[in-house]
Amino acid sequence: MPENEPSEPGNAVPTTAEEALEIARTCFKPRCHDGTPASVHVEEFDIGYLIYATFPPTEPRSFGGSHLVISKTDGSLTYVPNFPPKSAIALYRRDQHPNP
Repeated sequence: MPENEPSEPGNAVPTTAEEALEIARTCFKPRCHDGTPASVHVEEFDIGYLIYATFPPTEPRSFGGSHLVISKTDGSLTYVPNFPPKSAIALYRRDQHPNP
């Protein structure tokens, strides 16, 4: 299994953004510095669902982290860098379909 893919929860293929969010909640649990859960959002796009966290404006800024993409084709889970959503989606597309 590639290094950037989690091993759980399997390969359930979501058909809605809500299903993608439920799948993501089993393995993508971002937290604020004080330990409280961060807000998790989903953005649907043509070949997957981008799952990403948002933090309150009072949260200290830190670099790093990741977003999660769930494939609409096979349900595979792939972590992508913590880029703005459009950039993270573009990176995922490029990695999944390198020859357009």
